[in-house]
Amino acid sequence: MADRHQALTPSVAGSYLEAARVCLDRHHSSPKEFTLQDDTISSIAKVEWDVADSRVQAAWANADDATRDGAYAFAIAATELLRGMVAVHRAETKTGADYYIAPVGEELEDLEHWWRLEVSGTDSGKSEVTRRLRIKLEQARQGNSNLPALAAVIGFRVQLILLQTVDVAS
Repeated sequence: MADRHQALTPSVAGSYLEAARVCLDRHHSSPKEFTLQDDTISSIAKVEWDVADSRVQAAWANADDATRDGAYAFAIAATELLRGMVAVHRAETKTGADYYIAPVGEELEDLEHWWRLEVSGTDSGKSEVTRRLRIKLEQARQGNSNLPALAAVIGFRVQLILLQTVDVAS
């Protein structure tokens, strides 16, 4: 991930991927198919991973941190897969986003093409994934930024990734 996403150093990307493996191991064994819903278009992605060993499990024993950081890995990968966008910068506080993303190949200094990406993850059911999406959409709307935004929610247990464009007119 770090090779393609300017906002992820090898250490940060590795950390997020470890967290994602821990989240996946809670409910599944590799491989699994995840449903991806990008606005109104659905698709399926096959997810494969190596089981997290006891050291990785111990390092990520805080379930909240693992879920948050694992969701970053999935959301960033999903925006690349579905939208052709990569993480270019970590977002500042109160922007209504976790990361800034931009189309692959864009000049990093060209803020005009940047988008905000707001992320959440959960081990709960589909109704909680949907509820969190509504919350993240509103959080992005209220953010202190005029850049367009996407909200992404990862449902680790229910194998669901929701990605939705934020409608600022709402």
